[in-house]
Amino acid sequence: MSLRDWMFPTRVVDAHCDIPCGVYDPEQARIEAESCLKILEKYHASNDEVFRQRCLFVKEERAELAKHHIDVLWSDWYKPEKHDAKNPQIKDVFKQAVSAGSKVKQTVDKAEAEKFLQLIDQIDEFWRANNGPAETRVKKAAASAR
Repeated sequence: MSLRDWMFPTRVVDAHCDIPCGVYDPEQARIEAESCLKILEKYHASNDEVFRQRCLFVKEERAELAKHHIDVLWSDWYKPEKHDAKNPQIKDVFKQAVSAGSKVKQTVDKAEAEKFLQLIDQIDEFWRANNGPAETRVKKAAASAR
């Protein structure tokens, strides 16, 4: 490695965040997946090819974000020793959800977007049943505290 390479590195490294915050919620993925479904509805309702191309670009971007949120939930919140006994199939649901997100990126089939949402909902049910909201969300201030 030259002195120039050492002083001016060209490689960029990304992470979910610089500090593992502990805030995880399948709702993040669901919002992005809902966008995919709504965008596909608009895509199919339009005859404007420029608009349709924009729809495809944004849909693919949103599907990738949804996959990212599922991956973060899987790698940072899910713990085999804590969660597998309660639902051994959850690993498959996470894997199927990420694969469904890839499928949404590849197609204009609304049924694929709906399937993606259903899988995210299964993850959400598991997350809620396993104390996810209490462990990972900041409590809202009480209305009387205003």
